[in-house]
Amino acid sequence: MSSVAAIDFNPYDYRFHEDPYPTYARLRDEAPLYHNEELDFWALSRYDDVMAGFRDSARLSNANGVSLDPAAYGPHAHKTMSFLAMDDPRHMRLRSLVSQGFTPRRVLRLEERIAELSRQHLDAALAEPECDFIADFAGKLPMDVISELIGVPVVDRDRVRALADEVVHREEGVLDIPQSAMEAALHLVQYYADMLGERRRNRTDDLTSALLDAEIDGDRLRDDEIIGFLFLMVVAGNETTTKLIGNAVYWGWRNPAELAKVLADPHRVPGWIEETLRYDTSSQLIARAVVQDIDLHGRTIPAGARLLLLLGSANRDDRAFPAAGTFDIDRGQTAQIASFGGGTHFCLGAHLARLEARIALTQLVSRVSSLEIDEPRAVRVHSTNVRGFATLPVRVALRETAR
Repeated sequence: MSSVAAIDFNPYDYRFHEDPYPTYARLRDEAPLYHNEELDFWALSRYDDVMAGFRDSARLSNANGVSLDPAAYGPHAHKTMSFLAMDDPRHMRLRSLVSQGFTPRRVLRLEERIAELSRQHLDAALAEPECDFIADFAGKLPMDVISELIGVPVVDRDRVRALADEVVHREEGVLDIPQSAMEAALHLVQYYADMLGERRRNRTDDLTSALLDAEIDGDRLRDDEIIGFLFLMVVAGNETTTKLIGNAVYWGWRNPAELAKVLADPHRVPGWIEETLRYDTSSQLIARAVVQDIDLHGRTIPAGARLLLLLGSANRDDRAFPAAGTFDIDRGQTAQIASFGGGTHFCLGAHLARLEARIALTQLVSRVSSLEIDEPRAVRVHSTNVRGFATLPVRVALRETAR
């Protein structure tokens, strides 16, 4: 058996979720174009190939969505993935209309509120010597920020957060969207439909109302398009930012010299965030549909195939990032990270994610003098494309000024 055939790359495997990077390294070196016949997908793992894939809208399509899960992949994907599951010009029309409401100015207006929410959740989380950093802080803040943005009342946020968590969770051995996730998705869609109906009757100063009023040359968003975008925000935006904040704390703890840098100087937090995005991105892979044969690395990906672009692998490619396996917050931008995609589908929420993480982590390191993670009790989330922690027990020592 050849070394290529011996590589077992299964995005559903719990062992893979614990540490995907050795598998990625083998893929880059031995099978830069990988084919999994059993699960019926192809995969690209090298940085240049992944970035080229983002830009190749002629041969790669988003029309079937970006998820490997069979039930989420197909012409219906846009109902929950919004413009992520569309090609131009349909994608650009919807993205442009959404951008009328989801503006940089609206995001920046949230900065003070994000800081207030961060303080509120940190006060509670750090009141005891140990907290579950995800449940008590990193899982609450992004949901609250998105809820503030789109207008979800405070009393509903725990319920909406629980539904969003259920949508992405996968039990071991389940190779598709489980019934519980489908039911949670339906409940979320209905919740947003009801909220949209209320905003249609009574506008407020939130993104949902702004989307109802968005208009370009007489073209407006339909209700199902707004609901699809709200679903995308709460599932994709919430989950990935939660995992980003948790991953940053985890890798800071695993690299004490790097953590010491931000504890000594909170102004270095942006470098911490960028290196976390590169080193262990919360969005690990995205799918594309192949619309015409692609010849690459001596093989042919046939039209009609599913192709995975492995963001997590691309970010660890030494060809793009020297010493890619080293966590270094002073690395600087040697190449564009793959974490937010590229081309016309570059993540619309990238600025909001970075803003939330900067405020949250700056407040954290301004309050604590040290932190310790109880790694044996930490639990990873299990998902084909989202990487991070479901539970992260953290003990902290507070600075004198924070007592």
